Amino acid sequence: MQANLPESWDIEVDVVSLGSGIGGLSAAITASELGGTAVVLERSPMVGGVTALSMGEVWVVANQLASELGMPDSVEAGFRYLERLSMGYGNDLSILNLVVHAREALRYFERTIGLRMRVIDDCPDYYYGHCEHAVAAGRMIEPVPFAAQALGDWQHRTRLSPQMPYGMTHADISAGGGAANMINWDFNLMGDRLARDERCLGPGLAAYFVKGALDRGIELLTDTSAEELLTDGERIVGVRASRDGRDFFVRARRGVVVAVSSYERRQDYNRTLGQKLDLGSMVFSSIDGSNFRLAGPHGARIATVPDITTLGFVVPGEEDEEGSPLWRNALLPLGLPHTLVVNRQGRRFGNEAFYRQFNYRVDAIDGSAQTHPNFPCWLVFDSQAKDKYPIGAITPDQRWPAGFGCVADSVAELAQKLGVDADALAHTIATFNDYAAAGVDDDFGRGTHPWSAWMCGDPNNTPNPNLGPLVKPPFYAIELRRIGGTAIPSAGLLTDTDSRVMGWDDKPIAGLYAAGNSVARMETGAVMQSGISNARGMTYGWLAARHALGKPSELLAREARRLELGGAQS
Repeated sequence: MQANLPESWDIEVDVVSLGSGIGGLSAAITASELGGTAVVLERSPMVGGVTALSMGEVWVVANQLASELGMPDSVEAGFRYLERLSMGYGNDLSILNLVVHAREALRYFERTIGLRMRVIDDCPDYYYGHCEHAVAAGRMIEPVPFAAQALGDWQHRTRLSPQMPYGMTHADISAGGGAANMINWDFNLMGDRLARDERCLGPGLAAYFVKGALDRGIELLTDTSAEELLTDGERIVGVRASRDGRDFFVRARRGVVVAVSSYERRQDYNRTLGQKLDLGSMVFSSIDGSNFRLAGPHGARIATVPDITTLGFVVPGEEDEEGSPLWRNALLPLGLPHTLVVNRQGRRFGNEAFYRQFNYRVDAIDGSAQTHPNFPCWLVFDSQAKDKYPIGAITPDQRWPAGFGCVADSVAELAQKLGVDADALAHTIATFNDYAAAGVDDDFGRGTHPWSAWMCGDPNNTPNPNLGPLVKPPFYAIELRRIGGTAIPSAGLLTDTDSRVMGWDDKPIAGLYAAGNSVARMETGAVMQSGISNARGMTYGWLAARHALGKPSELLAREARRLELGGAQS
């Protein structure tokens, strides 16, 4: 490690957080609470990070909110759930570290910053019904609506989401019949919330942590891009940033926390680190792998886990805040009744309503021909789906946008427009219609995961919330495109259980920490579960600051002994 110190420092603090999502903010807040000083450097003009783009879910095993509602759970059950589903690609101590500490971090921020969360009553684990350690409800929590006027001058500098209905809680959405039945939502309630700027979901969660930082006098420096980590030859001691067109040097007496999310907006990183091709993205352009570029020169080790390509689309004319096409995740329409997905052979290839199964098949390679047999692919649906359900931001009462996908009066005409075999498509739809009538998908088990019914099913549709026949013309098709997973990466910086970044020599790099999506997903391995990304940010930022301030947690060691776990820290 070669020293690269500046002649002088512009700011000196104990902890420097890079990134203003839940990871960076939780670290800065914790450092302040423990008697230290902190600053947050944010590359973009807005704070809140990718946290503000999320659904605001936080996955916390055996949390006190669920316990108060009489929902049974345990640390061991949560650990076994992730251990089983990680398929050996994770690390047992990393899994236990998240499970043990997420609930402690939740209590901490409830107590210190007034974070208010509540259980999403009817939200099951992804694999409930398929894994004995899953729960029907209780682990998934969401923020109570946050009154953004409390942010003062930062109200309009704290991110909102162009994709999420942040005027509604999950409880409100469920009361209106779920995401499928948007037309029945309480839009008076939504309008009142938006008028008062009461934020739910990801924007609400981010706002709680922004307010926590502001209340402690923690400086949030926007439009400040971290360019280089600085060292005295033995440890990381600061950051060279770019601010107002000049170098800006920030000393970190105790540590630097890299919480800049992932690399989703860098196509070369997507291809070489995640084996994903030509991704669209729902995140902003600064999510471009700066975690690797900052930590890499100091020997930071990278780890990867198996991951999937998500599917989405762009409605003509929709743009994001940067003037780029506004990508919509196709997760909801893929699981709705009266919809299915076909490949270029006109055949289904998976359980469209459960993305963890379906999306692994999108990039499957046929080694005999060196092709992706299931890509390109198309979402196909009939007028029943169009007349009842939202397709992206297109509601049932809206006219179908010109130039969006294909519309045809018959299945044969639709096949011709798509360039797929007409007989194969007709057979696929006829078989699917039989399954829909019986409520059982004999080919791929669509509708067998309770989470699928909750997330993208219609509770009013029988006999299966995720199955409905395609019989009413006109018929529609949308070509699906690969998109990223809202910055949830397959590759990240390897950290130990105190959130210290590890080097290739298997030793922690002194003074360097990481949190959130900048961190390799060793606690999930081959699986993902909604709410874990926000839990990782909150928990690892908290652990990083505790260690940096000389007060590391001792809970993991006790739980590891109880469960008789061994292994290395990383």
